[in-house]
Amino acid sequence: MPTATIIPHLSPYDYLLGERDGDCRHEYLNGEVVAMSGGSRAHNLLTTRVARLFGNHLEGSGCRVYQSDMKVRVEAANRFYYPDVMVCCGPVDAEPDAYYETAPRLIVEVLSPRTAANDDGEKRINYQTLASLDEYLLLDPTTGDATMYRRGGAFWTRIQLSAGDSLELRSIGLEAAMAWLLGTRESQAGMAAQPALGHGSGHATS
Repeated sequence: MPTATIIPHLSPYDYLLGERDGDCRHEYLNGEVVAMSGGSRAHNLLTTRVARLFGNHLEGSGCRVYQSDMKVRVEAANRFYYPDVMVCCGPVDAEPDAYYETAPRLIVEVLSPRTAANDDGEKRINYQTLASLDEYLLLDPTTGDATMYRRGGAFWTRIQLSAGDSLELRSIGLEAAMAWLLGTRESQAGMAAQPALGHGSGHATS
């Protein structure tokens, strides 16, 4: 996630109005409005790749894949974020606004050294209040490592992955080699899409 600069307080209503007409993206953090700066080349390339691969995989499914420019509202924390990649599969007409989503199934954040602690800290905790969210994936473009949080009833399981592992995203029925997702292996031979998948590799902790 790109770094941020705080600007003066606005109400949620004024924030949403300003975002529609403004030239710069901002996140809303319980009364604080934060201007988002740009990400690195590695960040942007990985974000674009993941969104494209998810979009291809979900073509015709009715799910929507967003990259960076669509907000998610986290009502329980009074926040609006711009996830790097977000997958939503609920009916569009159930959403209250055309400029944000409220019920994502999967969220991906691409890490940077300055934002990793927040993406795997406060932001993760807030995302996990979303009843619709099944999985939250954090990708490190520098190391190729990943951390995934998967919902299981009232609890979340933390799964650590490296570039040599297989990644299973049950939320969208996708199993793929991490190297393929990261772009270090262009072949799609390591990918299998199934409606129901068994346990993938990686190291899980509750």
